[in-house]
Amino acid sequence: MKKVIVFGSINMDLVARSPRLPIPGETILGRDFFTAPGGKGANQAVAAARLGIPTQLVGRVGDDDFGRSLLTHLQTFGVQTEHILIDKTAHSGVAIIAVDDSGQNNIIVVPGANGQVNDTDVKNLINCLHNSAALLLQFEIPLTAVISAAKAAKTAGVKVILDPAPAQIDIPNDLYPLVDIITPNEIEAAQLVGFPVNNFETAANAASVFLQKGVGTAIVKLGAQGVCCATAESTFFVPAFPVQTVDTVAAGDAFNGGLVAAIASGRSLREAVVWGAAAGAISTTKPGAMSSMCDRETFDRFLQERDLSKI
Repeated sequence: MKKVIVFGSINMDLVARSPRLPIPGETILGRDFFTAPGGKGANQAVAAARLGIPTQLVGRVGDDDFGRSLLTHLQTFGVQTEHILIDKTAHSGVAIIAVDDSGQNNIIVVPGANGQVNDTDVKNLINCLHNSAALLLQFEIPLTAVISAAKAAKTAGVKVILDPAPAQIDIPNDLYPLVDIITPNEIEAAQLVGFPVNNFETAANAASVFLQKGVGTAIVKLGAQGVCCATAESTFFVPAFPVQTVDTVAAGDAFNGGLVAAIASGRSLREAVVWGAAAGAISTTKPGAMSSMCDRETFDRFLQERDLSKI
């Protein structure tokens, strides 16, 4: 089996739970607080590794307690970390997360070492690309590094999967043709295409815009509504798996982990989208980011218990 490379952020999440999310200027009392390893790059790497896929993470942490703890957690989850640089000039990235009783959340990310990712890290990445099935990218590291990484993967013949989160409206048009698969949620898609995305029809329209920009496949995640996937040949919809939601943090990262795990396993595009939807659904049934990523046994049992012929 070919490996998966993730080039992206590594954070320590500082999570507060409260009955509801505060409105601007309001202070409310929380009920619980904990720290947990996270970051979109790290989450996606753990999601793929937990599904049994050899996974290499390339990025940075600070030379601090958070950084050391993050490396230990990643290794515990089976992620290969030898190409993670320990940056002595910056603190490890952190994400400050508020979660309410319905599982909704808002997040503030302070990049720290993630914001220092540059050509040195791209060179580390290039050393990993041999015999890789796909490269996963996100926008929690500098855009210049993302573009350089995508170019390197394209040159190496490695499939590029871009999760455009957090959304940036100033994405250069020359990035899109480097992307084989783009995976925004409805909010990110709307910000990138300039019109509301809130159902299958508008998601399909957004996907069409991404294809026109040069992306090979556009996958728009609609949360509890499901997933819209479009290529130049066809467009299809995969409904969401109904589950009891506890926490939606990192559901999108779990989706990408499931998607790339299926691709590395040689599955079809439709199967890959189903795997992504299943991994994302399972992750919402548990609190936290990395801790909500399911193992392969749980994942296989989840799919076996459902009638996939209707999907």
